[in-house]
Amino acid sequence: MVGETYRVNAEYEDTLIDIARDHNVGYEEIIRANPEVSIWVPGEDTEVVIPGRHILPDAERKGIVINLAELRLYYYPEPAEGETARVETYPIGVGRDGYNTPLGMTETTMRLKDPAWYPPESMREEAAAQGEPPPSVVPPGPDNPLGEYAILLDIPGYLIHGTNQPDGIGMRASRGCIRMFPEDIESIFGRVPEGTPVNIIDAPIKLGFDNQGVPHLQAFAALGEQENGMNTLLGMLSALNQQQANEQVVDFERFSQTLERSNGDIVPLI
Repeated sequence: MVGETYRVNAEYEDTLIDIARDHNVGYEEIIRANPEVSIWVPGEDTEVVIPGRHILPDAERKGIVINLAELRLYYYPEPAEGETARVETYPIGVGRDGYNTPLGMTETTMRLKDPAWYPPESMREEAAAQGEPPPSVVPPGPDNPLGEYAILLDIPGYLIHGTNQPDGIGMRASRGCIRMFPEDIESIFGRVPEGTPVNIIDAPIKLGFDNQGVPHLQAFAALGEQENGMNTLLGMLSALNQQQANEQVVDFERFSQTLERSNGDIVPLI
């Protein structure tokens, strides 16, 4: 587990989306953490919860791991000799329904500064049907949806890139590409070499342990909506039964309730 959940007070002109970006949080995350707070007018001095604590996905901690279920990217920089391994995590936007971001292992290929954007054929056809076909190419600039930086993946047509619409970070709104806040893609752009492994997963249930060995559960979707959800659940129950053997009493009722709510909260099970 990394990071901490904390609270800040909104200023007069803040929106919840502004606050989310300032604290490295995406749209859905900030909304889930603050269901009673107005998105557009939180109000001066309103307390806002920043969900900055994360359970690392159950995947090899190498290169880039993208968890579609939680709309987050985890970057594990290669540590220098004598350096402690670390992780960085960023909110992302991913493919919407019908344009799902593909799962599986891939790698980065090319990095592009100020990329041109070539609208895909599907978009051109849709726009033409509506009488407003897009240009064949959009040059670098404020109208370019790729933003100023793009990292190509070894999956034709898929990129990790910036955006000219940062309010959409933390949503399922793209045509399959992975979007990042402009400042976040700029941060990793020069540090992700070609050939960096990228593991795109869909892990809506995560189990982690804090520094005291206390198990915590986080769920993003109802179990019935998950592929291979039963295998995930059985693996977690096995780990928790081991905790029982270590004389830590696991609250399995809380485990079940957390799965039912599936609201992204990180819940201690002891």
